[in-house]
Amino acid sequence: MLLALCQGLFFTNNVTFVAVNGLVGLQLAPLGWMATLPLTAYVGGGALAASLVARHQRAYGRRRCFRYGLMVAMVSAGVCAVAATRHNFWLLVAATAMAGYYSANAALYRFAAVELVDTAHKEKAISWVLAGGILGGVVGPNLATATRDVLPQPFAGAYVALMFVAALAWVLVSRIQFPPLVDPASAAQPGRTVRELARQPSFVVAIAAAALGYGVMNLLMAASPIAMQQCSHPFSAIALVLETHVLAMFLPSFFTGHLIRRFGVLPVMASGVMLNLACVVFALSGQDVMHFVGALAMLGVGWNFLYIGGTTLLTDTYLPQEKTRAQAAMDTTVLATMAVTSFSSGALVTTGGWQWMNWGSLVPMAAAASVLLWLGYRRTRAKDCAPG
Repeated sequence: MLLALCQGLFFTNNVTFVAVNGLVGLQLAPLGWMATLPLTAYVGGGALAASLVARHQRAYGRRRCFRYGLMVAMVSAGVCAVAATRHNFWLLVAATAMAGYYSANAALYRFAAVELVDTAHKEKAISWVLAGGILGGVVGPNLATATRDVLPQPFAGAYVALMFVAALAWVLVSRIQFPPLVDPASAAQPGRTVRELARQPSFVVAIAAAALGYGVMNLLMAASPIAMQQCSHPFSAIALVLETHVLAMFLPSFFTGHLIRRFGVLPVMASGVMLNLACVVFALSGQDVMHFVGALAMLGVGWNFLYIGGTTLLTDTYLPQEKTRAQAAMDTTVLATMAVTSFSSGALVTTGGWQWMNWGSLVPMAAAASVLLWLGYRRTRAKDCAPG
């Protein structure tokens, strides 16, 4: 439960960043298409930090490294507030890139959850910890709204509030007793390299599907505040859409683990792709507030099925001494994909518009569907060829 609360505070940070950074970036950026560059720097910094975080986790342990990440979160949020106050766009970009170290750490909460329970409950552990993101879905948009005008510079107060959010998470994570990452017997064996792990079809599909699902979600979510502002919707409506979206991301977590155990991981992930398609259909049907609400809600549930499914699938592909290596490979790929889509979203929504963005998102959706079909075909063929 403490880890789930830490996850909720992490997504409070993320949702506030999404709600605020695009709009602050739009005010400060030299060119309009650079508006989402601060958000791109955040996830790009996470991608660059993922392998470093994996080494730090292995060297210092889960709890100590998680606390390092939260200290970085406090400092970076403070620098963001200074950047907004001084109207310094590039300082804002640098501060959000620094916060990527926190993002790369907190992305491992779901894997740490598996280590706190029996193997038979790993799907539920992943789901329940990710369900902590519901807290972020409720608190994040409301925090951004409540602190928008606390300081003379709009949204600077939101960054200051995030310093206190990170401090609270630091206290909570300090109370969690994590088991050793690798037992001494396993530590003596180096395990397989990432290249060797990638020879497993399940390893490749787990990472590809999670990254593509996260990429599509991030592409549309990062652009939605700017798209809604272009449609003259008030900030309160933007906050409502983001709150609904994040709740849709995490509320299914209470039963996603059960669905995976009952129907299998691939059918659940395929359902995630179908929900992403439904999101595009809904988004293309209009640009009223409720169209944004409906599209982003379906996008959130689709992300949940793909991300939890991909994480669960990955946990079956590595040995204990390989976990930090495998987990870093997934998170580096996911965060790199998010960096590309964050940057692309700002450029696309300010040049091509909201509808063209949705049409473009069909390409990664088709890629995700293809890798799932490929793995399903391989498994079916292997079962048919098995003796007896």
